[in-house]
Amino acid sequence: MTSRPRPIRTRKLPEQRRAEIVETAAHIALEEGLELITLRRVAEEMGVRPGLISHYFPAADNLVSEAFTHATTRERDSLLPPHEQDLPPVERLARFLVGLADGDYLDLSRLWLNARHLSRFKDSLRHAVRTQESETRAALVALVDRGVRAGEFTTDDALRATLHILIAVDGLGAYANDDSPPQDPDLSDVAIETAESRLGLASGTLRARAGTRGTPPPHGSAG
Repeated sequence: MTSRPRPIRTRKLPEQRRAEIVETAAHIALEEGLELITLRRVAEEMGVRPGLISHYFPAADNLVSEAFTHATTRERDSLLPPHEQDLPPVERLARFLVGLADGDYLDLSRLWLNARHLSRFKDSLRHAVRTQESETRAALVALVDRGVRAGEFTTDDALRATLHILIAVDGLGAYANDDSPPQDPDLSDVAIETAESRLGLASGTLRARAGTRGTPPPHGSAG
């Protein structure tokens, strides 16, 4: 009787293994919350020993902040895809805001809410949150600036207009954990309406432009 050959195991490169750990942690964050990211929990998900995780991340807090950064960077790239840089600014902004308003990114809204709360107690996460906020703000300011130069938007202060839009987005995100039926009129378009008001667009422009090439695909999860 001949024995079956053992499967050949290939050792992953350190950067591949580290990326796999962060990806797994980001998936846990989106599905269960940042509090559930522990070295043991990530090891269980990957089917490895906790010692392997601690080799790359001796402190779980560092893994938490990297998982958040990974998920939110992917979110931004999905909402404002780099390969769509040549689209009209009004269309890119429309896709960004309609994707958020229609609930395609609800898991990530919950992640932002979760991260902002926990960042009060975790320095590395607080730094990650501030960095991601800054990068999203810069990307939108650049988009608004480009729209002004193209004659699509009207504003004399791109940063202020962007901040108003993001405040509306964050305000809606504060209700991401509320699964009860809404008691107030539908406010899902408040960020869209804010953008139209601040940028001199006619009401309904952004939803109409988001539909010209289709709205962004649901992001799902980072896992």
